Amino acid sequence: MAIERIVNTSGKDDPVEEELQQTLRPRDFKSYIGQERLKSNLRLTIGAAQKRGEPIDHILLHGPPGLGKTTMASVIANEMGAQMRITSGPAIERAGDLASLLTNLADGDILFIDEIHRLHRVVEEVLYSAMEDFKLDIMLGKGPSARSLRLDLPKFTIIGATTRTGALAAPLRDRFGMIHRLEFYTPEEVAKIIRRSATILKVPIDTEAATLLAGRARLTPRIANRLLKRVRDYADMNGDGTIDSKLAITALGLLEIDELGLDPADRHLLRAIIEHHDGGPVGVETLAALTAEERSTIEDFYEPYLMQIGLLERTPRGRKVTPRAWKHLGKTPSAKAQASLL
Repeated sequence: MAIERIVNTSGKDDPVEEELQQTLRPRDFKSYIGQERLKSNLRLTIGAAQKRGEPIDHILLHGPPGLGKTTMASVIANEMGAQMRITSGPAIERAGDLASLLTNLADGDILFIDEIHRLHRVVEEVLYSAMEDFKLDIMLGKGPSARSLRLDLPKFTIIGATTRTGALAAPLRDRFGMIHRLEFYTPEEVAKIIRRSATILKVPIDTEAATLLAGRARLTPRIANRLLKRVRDYADMNGDGTIDSKLAITALGLLEIDELGLDPADRHLLRAIIEHHDGGPVGVETLAALTAEERSTIEDFYEPYLMQIGLLERTPRGRKVTPRAWKHLGKTPSAKAQASLL
């Protein structure tokens, strides 16, 4: 069941997808739709830092994939008038790689580290003093002749992004002055994002069609933009390029995205719990074997949305589908399953 999913929230391995996201990415708080609580806090922090003429504190952004952590980091950099360098945890393999990045920053610059929970432990330990004291401790040479060298670093800001904040080492997490979670968007906010993206892409779309796409975008901007692009392609080939509700329904039917935003892989996971374990509970390792997916994929990409819309529950004994999931899939619970649902 390891297939390419249109509702996959990761777009980093697809150059075309990444280019699309760059085109549609907002540049400032005014054009960034949603996350109002976070924007309010950041406006206050940025305004105070600019008034003092200082860089802002290190920021950790966490939440499910596709909600705009990278976009928020670029907005923060633009609002600060700062340059931003982008890297990721797995890309920094050695302490020397980190030293090269940090020594090439200037005062006020921002270093964005995506998937920061995947930093190598040796690199992470070098980062502690860099974040706290703006000092870089490096070892020159090996063995008895090795010596430590401490370098002064510019006053920079690190913005880290992670989908798994619990996987961060406590000493690293404690060095972030601000830790913010990005929440799922409301359907109304997603509809606004779709209309904004359609304007940028010069795609005519009516309000009803935008609302329809928003309802199937899993409360996630990245998926909303991807659906808009696929439906646009269908509109270009089967109409005059205008997206109305009738055309959107037909296109989404071809993509097998149902009214709750579930794709065949989501439905396969829910059916596996129902058909093989009578609705659960079932352990995540067993579920991974049933669906031929990695445990981390189920936990990071499937479960957050399924739990958000009330189709799946995590219990001490394992994963369990809800009455809504039974109804959505057109299944009737057995007597045993009905008793466990009460």
